[in-house]
Amino acid sequence: MLKRLCIALLSFTAFISSVFAAPFDDNVIPRGSLDNTRIKFDGGGKATVAFLGGSITEMNGYRPMVCKILQKRFPGTEFTFVEAGISSTCSTTGSFRLERDVLSKGKIDMLFVEYAVNDDQDAHHTPENCIRGMEGVIRHARMVNPEMDIVMTFFVNPYIMGELQTGRIPITIKQHTKVAEQYKVSTINLANEVAMQIKNGELTWKKYGGVHPSPFGNAIAASMIDELFNRLWKEPLEGDAKVAAHPLPQPLDKLSYFNGRFVDINDADLKCGCMIKVPDWKSFKGGKRSRYTSCPTLCLENAGAEFTLEFTGTAIGAFITAGPDAGVCECSVDGGDYRRIDLYKNYSKGLHYPYTVMFADNLKQGKHTLTLRMLEGPSPDRKALRIMHFCVN
Repeated sequence: MLKRLCIALLSFTAFISSVFAAPFDDNVIPRGSLDNTRIKFDGGGKATVAFLGGSITEMNGYRPMVCKILQKRFPGTEFTFVEAGISSTCSTTGSFRLERDVLSKGKIDMLFVEYAVNDDQDAHHTPENCIRGMEGVIRHARMVNPEMDIVMTFFVNPYIMGELQTGRIPITIKQHTKVAEQYKVSTINLANEVAMQIKNGELTWKKYGGVHPSPFGNAIAASMIDELFNRLWKEPLEGDAKVAAHPLPQPLDKLSYFNGRFVDINDADLKCGCMIKVPDWKSFKGGKRSRYTSCPTLCLENAGAEFTLEFTGTAIGAFITAGPDAGVCECSVDGGDYRRIDLYKNYSKGLHYPYTVMFADNLKQGKHTLTLRMLEGPSPDRKALRIMHFCVN
């Protein structure tokens, strides 16, 4: 069944590419080089390709199609594919989990990244947030492996589509493009391709499939990536071609999360009202995702619950789930003024929603101490904070 599905999906890419005399015009944007992966893949042996993003990456969509494209192009290579898509997560979370979910899997030869949709509709990122998250991913990846080739894809939601159709560049695409330009990363502007095809009557939103594209919509993305390969791998390699490090320019924002990492919740000094446990999820209202229901969690479930955490870096946050009972906390770094944070998000009403909350992100590099305590919530049933990992940059 899976084999037949993959064959059918690849036939979509062949069909879509054949429709255009000049496939995808300026929406496939080569920058720098993908020669490192070409040298590695042409040589056979083993190679590792990773996919980082939100639910669009996690779903059975463009990712397995691109895997099949690579396997077809390089039949002599034994590929390992790292699936690192997690629903609802944005580039901020991506920058902190990159080490655990991607870089720990061995030397990554090629990385595909998508966060345009989630940075928009899930995180509602500011321009600064978009840079700090995406640059955190790209720069960190290149710091660990300067030879890594990276491709960034912009997917689309109704808001992004509307902006593009009226000639405006959405914040997430504009800011992510700045990162791509700085680090010479090729981009696939699927969002603009779909927006213009729909505006011109060549495609419908229904046929594309919506925020989580149909097989047809995902095949457009895969075909555009294949076209990028065609453009960058058109000419034969030089006979003496060797894998080389990509340049590492100055950061766009020195506070971007390129030193981001998860820190164990057991490092916290628990005061009153805190406990590390697997929560009794069945007793809580709201949807739960099985990915998180067996995880040990630092639970603060009443006003007055408090902990401290010593850390080293420029930023401190936490990867949490925030459901209908998400409360309000206040936090202080190094004894400074307390900052009040309402942990409830737009999606919390019906879901224990996973996201990264930043407690402080503009600190001087060095050792710091976070103090966090729960406050009375706006209603008696809103009093909880559940932390799966601390996020330190």
